[in-house]
Amino acid sequence: MKKSLIIYLFLSLSMFAFSKKAPISTSCLQTEMRVNPKGLDCITPRLSWEISSEARDVQQLCYHVLVSSSLDKLNQDEGDLWDSGLVTSNQSVYIPYGGQALASRMKCYWKVKVKTNQGTTSWSEPSNWEMGLMHPTDWQALWIGRSFPADKLVGKTSVPARYVRKSFYLKTKKVQKATLYVSGLGFYEAFLNSQKLGDQVLAPTPTDYSKSVKYNTFDVTGNLSGDENVIGVVLGNGRYSTMRMPGVRHFGLPCLLAQLEVVYEDGDRDLIATDTSWKITADGPILANSEFDGEAYDARKEMPGWNTSGFDDQSWLQAELVTAPGGRMEAQLNRNIKIMDTVKPIALNELGNGAYVLDMGQNMVGWLRMQVKGERGDQVKLRFAELLQKDGTLYTANLRSADCTDTYIMKGTSPETWEPTFTYHGFRYVELTGFREKPSLADFEGQVIYDEMELTGKWVTSDTLLNRIYQNSYWGIRSNYRGMPTDCPQRDERMGWLGDRAVGSQGESYMFNNHLLYAKWLDDIEQAQKEGGAVPDVAPNYWDVCTDNMTWPGAYLIIANMLYEQFGDLAPIVKHYDSMKKWMYYMKDKYMVDHIMTKDNFGDWCMPPESPELIHSKDPSRITEAAVLGTTFYYHLSGLMSRFATLVGHAQDADAFQQEALAVKDAFNTKYFHADAGYYGNNTVTANILSLRFGMVPEQYQQAVFANIVEKTMKDFNGHVSTGLVGIQQLMRGLSDYGRSDLAYQIATNRTYPSWGYMVDKGATTIWELWNGDTADPAMNSANHVMLLGDLIVWNYGYLAGINNTPGSVGFKHITLKPYPVKGLGSVKASFRSVHGEIKSDWRKEQGHFLWNITVPCNTSAKVYVPVTDAKMDRKEQRLLEKEGAKFVGVENRYAVFDFPSGSYSLKTRYAE
Repeated sequence: MKKSLIIYLFLSLSMFAFSKKAPISTSCLQTEMRVNPKGLDCITPRLSWEISSEARDVQQLCYHVLVSSSLDKLNQDEGDLWDSGLVTSNQSVYIPYGGQALASRMKCYWKVKVKTNQGTTSWSEPSNWEMGLMHPTDWQALWIGRSFPADKLVGKTSVPARYVRKSFYLKTKKVQKATLYVSGLGFYEAFLNSQKLGDQVLAPTPTDYSKSVKYNTFDVTGNLSGDENVIGVVLGNGRYSTMRMPGVRHFGLPCLLAQLEVVYEDGDRDLIATDTSWKITADGPILANSEFDGEAYDARKEMPGWNTSGFDDQSWLQAELVTAPGGRMEAQLNRNIKIMDTVKPIALNELGNGAYVLDMGQNMVGWLRMQVKGERGDQVKLRFAELLQKDGTLYTANLRSADCTDTYIMKGTSPETWEPTFTYHGFRYVELTGFREKPSLADFEGQVIYDEMELTGKWVTSDTLLNRIYQNSYWGIRSNYRGMPTDCPQRDERMGWLGDRAVGSQGESYMFNNHLLYAKWLDDIEQAQKEGGAVPDVAPNYWDVCTDNMTWPGAYLIIANMLYEQFGDLAPIVKHYDSMKKWMYYMKDKYMVDHIMTKDNFGDWCMPPESPELIHSKDPSRITEAAVLGTTFYYHLSGLMSRFATLVGHAQDADAFQQEALAVKDAFNTKYFHADAGYYGNNTVTANILSLRFGMVPEQYQQAVFANIVEKTMKDFNGHVSTGLVGIQQLMRGLSDYGRSDLAYQIATNRTYPSWGYMVDKGATTIWELWNGDTADPAMNSANHVMLLGDLIVWNYGYLAGINNTPGSVGFKHITLKPYPVKGLGSVKASFRSVHGEIKSDWRKEQGHFLWNITVPCNTSAKVYVPVTDAKMDRKEQRLLEKEGAKFVGVENRYAVFDFPSGSYSLKTRYAE
């Protein structure tokens, strides 16, 4: 008997995301898609669904989509906006909406029916989306704000939060719908009749506000009152009003754009929009707020009822019209930041003189929620740090100029509970001062904040150190999701450095559904591009760092390719193709000499130096030449551009980039390859691994070059990593690809310096910025970076667990399951929720056998590489797999290769290491 199929719907827009499973068959997921489904301003949303069934070999044959203007029409199977008809296709992701033109504010309801080789589903449960304000003329609101005497704009700046309110009455009619569109810069919290709207924090997402400004949308129909209504908004500084140091961009003082649209059941409308009739004050409890320095809050200045009716705002000032930020108003597609987790402290140590240090037990990002007792006017201070000095006091040298301090002044109504609103901290330890008596652990809770996104990957092994490193990676990655991927969360930097996230973004994509975040970041990168074509090293360019690298800006192309490979989304490549091409030609025209890319600025950043107190090596034998880095990357990126050109239909460009790549390869080998010795440049592991992984090494010399990588690693570095940020992006996969997974495993599980295990044994609960982060210059000792992870997480999932796209496939439509068992590792259990469904690989070695449980999602298939002994497979074992529906392909090295249809399978083969 055929088992039932379940369909889950997703609204993709220009990207893909997941929603939660419905509990019953043939029902859809909320079309929440991890963006706000209200306020979409893309003209062609893309629709996706996931088919789930316990049956094997489920393949979609056709689909039928209906999109309606009302739920009633959809329930009557009337697709008045779009009826796709029965479409013969196995595509279930990124189906472009093909119906009537969509207008601002339009609400669309949709469902899908799918025909498979196992039967036809019933219609899915409905889902919906709502269009936002798609045209500038839709905005009637004006940007408002004003300056205040309390603003301190010189020296150590201090700008208090703004409190803005608008009281209004509605017509005595029944409200059909009310929608609030809002953007408060830098950050905002919005209320309607005292009720906070949404659960986001630190909204909206950061951008270059002169290029784009994001707005959020809220359905507030249920928040309205039949009497007086009040909109209240608190404005914080964020990245809009940074005002810290020379070189950091400052856009202006906090400002607000808000528009409430009310539609009555009789069709009549009301509009309440920001203008000079709104009231504003800076005389509220948030005295100062800064992402870097913390928040000062005086509870004595609280204004009970300020965001409700009946409040006396006579002392408040009229808002003033202010200059608009300049950027285009856009609906925010990537999710906002929210409180995603909580951490309970594990210890409270007394320092003397009324000071205590709270230990959270985990380096985290967010803030501290506390309960405190005292008298009116008592001032409590919270100072945050990642590390302690030997005497138990905070280590703050690595915070540089960031104060990282919250101050709370009590109103005298003990106990009082407080958490900040417009700041965050990277910390494990908190120094507490100003308490009248020793607090208890129960008085504190760490609230972990980062971009709301699904946890899509799980990974655990029999090796406890590997598991600890993975957990450190998990904490480090989510610590640095802040509406953009940042380098660090604690010091006076916190910038979107491109080089930190190139290949690392792919590893992250196994763990988190980071699609929306990285698609948004590509927009930031293009908006930061210079008129002549240069791409800076930081985006958004709050620091104007543009050094004309190949390696750092190369992340632009690498991440676009990642979104295509991992999520199957071509849209970012289409959108940014011209910009990426412009950058490549800019670099070629300015720095290419005889097909050698002479320019790279940062080198193999933070490779292990020869002395523990150094940040950067001064030993020429360890340093990879800039032109080697620049040329290998130019070659690799030319190959990507040739692929992109083909995908977007520019055949001439594709050929031109391919020809350029061939010329670069020839010139590079002529200048830098020592054929007699089998190495490149000065024989660093980085020079050799990049040349090998990027395909620049002539085939007959590949083993010789790889032998030098192994010899250099073993002889000169005693089996340890010798690469920095650039080389580590290719190291682990490169070792496994050429047969030395054992060496990769050794590097992954080393406990002595330099290694990830060394960090663990030194007490790290995240990943350090430096391999020698405990000994180098304190000013560059971030304890929460991810750049040195390189391709470790990709290796964890793609090699140890063996979950990969099959070459030529994207979005895991066709999967390669090929684990790389290594001696000493007894088991790996991993799962990854791809755009087509959950993939599982769970293997263990047991009594001379390899036992492997795998899951291939519906509407996909897999090429499965089963580890065997001595390149042989027992015929009986082969027949058992074929009986389950697998098709035997052949034997490759020590793998028996099968084609598997979708389904879950338990494999068992004889296996000896």
